[in-house]
Amino acid sequence: MKISILGAGTWGIALAKMLCISGHEVTVWSALAPEIEHLTATHTHPIFPDIQLPEELCYTADTETACKGRDVLLIAVPSPYIRSTARSAAPFLEKGQILVSVAKGIEEATLFSMTEVIEDELGPLVSEKDLKIAALSGPTHAEEVIRSIPTTIISACSDIDTAQFIQEIFMNTCMRVYTNTDIKGVELCGALKNIIALASGVLSGLNYGDNIKAALITRGLAEIKRLGVELGCCEQTFYGLAGMGDLIVTCLSVHSRNYKAGILIGKGYSPQESAKEVGMVVEGINAIKPAMRLSEKTGVELPIISAVNSVVYEGASPAEMVDRLMQRSMRSEI
Repeated sequence: MKISILGAGTWGIALAKMLCISGHEVTVWSALAPEIEHLTATHTHPIFPDIQLPEELCYTADTETACKGRDVLLIAVPSPYIRSTARSAAPFLEKGQILVSVAKGIEEATLFSMTEVIEDELGPLVSEKDLKIAALSGPTHAEEVIRSIPTTIISACSDIDTAQFIQEIFMNTCMRVYTNTDIKGVELCGALKNIIALASGVLSGLNYGDNIKAALITRGLAEIKRLGVELGCCEQTFYGLAGMGDLIVTCLSVHSRNYKAGILIGKGYSPQESAKEVGMVVEGINAIKPAMRLSEKTGVELPIISAVNSVVYEGASPAEMVDRLMQRSMRSEI
């Protein structure tokens, strides 16, 4: 397959390396010319200086070059840039291409998932050019994928044939791929688990131990599931790799930027200081306001996410928010 990765961050580069090793013809695009110059000259990524990327990988800052003649376009930019990236690619899209989002987020203005943002931005082009739009999500930190450490992921698309096509492309000895037609549920899991991971980090920063983190993950999943079911998603999605699987790894892994940012917040850093210290986009912070709007829109209570919102955007004390959660009135839920 001829595949382009739109986005040269850690996740895009990890997937580019994996796909290239699997025998695909892979081009990496970035809007930042210095980023492309560095990759071309060194065949290394600044975050992974010890990893030599395959010589066969190609790099470009030209959108037309990245899009034309490609079977699959992987959109691997941070969630705030999904719409602008789709807009820049639109004039060069060709009939029958598959666009796959690997970003995790919710657009604040529209409350759209990332694939919904792409579809909305492309408009009539989707049907005119018979474009397919899918998502990849699951417990897959770039730091491990780029080192060919085994993991699993979900190929999600409302069209099962497209989901299975993507499954075949990505399946190899270090990545086992499952399929799911509940693309909204898969993407909702990917966005909201980052907020729960912020909370998990806060608990670590407060030195609150493991018991409460186990409870947080369990109740966090219940919270995400309640909202998802209200939005028409399949309940089973939340118990699978996109839900529980991704939630566990993001809430506990040393590679999780959301968990790291939460630790710093728990230790007294401001959210802005923590994001700067992490040095990469902290998607959990971006997802909080859309999640709160979804809660208001649906009437579904999100107590953990509401507590994180209070800490990040209202200046509340992390310890006080934990106390408040512990003393909430009881419900009959398991």
